[in-house]
Amino acid sequence: MNETIRIATRGSALALAQANAVLAQCRAAFPQGTFELRIIKTTGDKLQTASLAQEGGNLPKGLFTKELEVALLNGEADLAVHSLKDLPTELPDGLTLGAVGRRADVRDVLVYRRGRLAPGVSVAGMPAGATVATSSTRRRAQLLAINPALKTVDIRGNVLTRMQKVADRPELDATILALAGITRLHYTIAPDGTLQGEGVPAGLLGSVLDPREMLPCVGQAAVGLEVRAGDSRTAAVCARLNDAETLASVTAERAFLAAMGGGCQSPVAAWAVVEGDRLRMRALSFVTGPVRQAESEGPVTEAAAIGRAIAARLLG
Repeated sequence: MNETIRIATRGSALALAQANAVLAQCRAAFPQGTFELRIIKTTGDKLQTASLAQEGGNLPKGLFTKELEVALLNGEADLAVHSLKDLPTELPDGLTLGAVGRRADVRDVLVYRRGRLAPGVSVAGMPAGATVATSSTRRRAQLLAINPALKTVDIRGNVLTRMQKVADRPELDATILALAGITRLHYTIAPDGTLQGEGVPAGLLGSVLDPREMLPCVGQAAVGLEVRAGDSRTAAVCARLNDAETLASVTAERAFLAAMGGGCQSPVAAWAVVEGDRLRMRALSFVTGPVRQAESEGPVTEAAAIGRAIAARLLG
């Protein structure tokens, strides 16, 4: 591997943490190879004041991926690192999902101020009128299905920015963040619920939500590596970095999402788990009105078919 392999990434703290982890894996797997990061600003990074859940669906697709994909197609980068939940199920011609890394914890975390809500509070236990800031249609729909007395408002910004908003704005009681993102940024939740880490505002607590209460979005906690189709150099890298169980799980989830006809902001959720040679998946949808749920399992080799079958049941 003589030529440098350029790894494209967004410039946010979380994106850089994920990209640097991939970079370290590449260097460990190919000690004689040369790898470097290329930071690229995406449309989603530029639309800091836009709501991801705005009415009318006017936001462009691939908010956090398009510019990285252009760099791949133009030969300016060789491999793009994505939070898989942001990667559309339909990729541009000439690009493919080359690999996914081992999945982190898929659960969400309710983040709130000490003294505002009781330590260890659940969504169901939040008081009537409490305001949760989230721009995720999936999270909003599940929140209100569990506790219809809650209020929700939009929020934008990276992990630390959202924490700071909850700490600073008295009208906000809580927000919801992915545990994987918190962990990758080296933040921790102490036994008493206190959120800890460099830059974390004082007085914030976190409650990890059971997936039965808050089902994750498709691809949550997985990192995807997008490459040019037919590129043997990056194919060799992907072969060493890919986690087969995670790939099977997200293949089922992404097939479900594609069959539902939605993108990463659709009010659907899904989580697939591999157990031996079997894959078990649960999904829910608010697309056609009140929540509809379905579960299925089958051979790992039929991952995509399982995802599509669940979608058909929820749409039927």
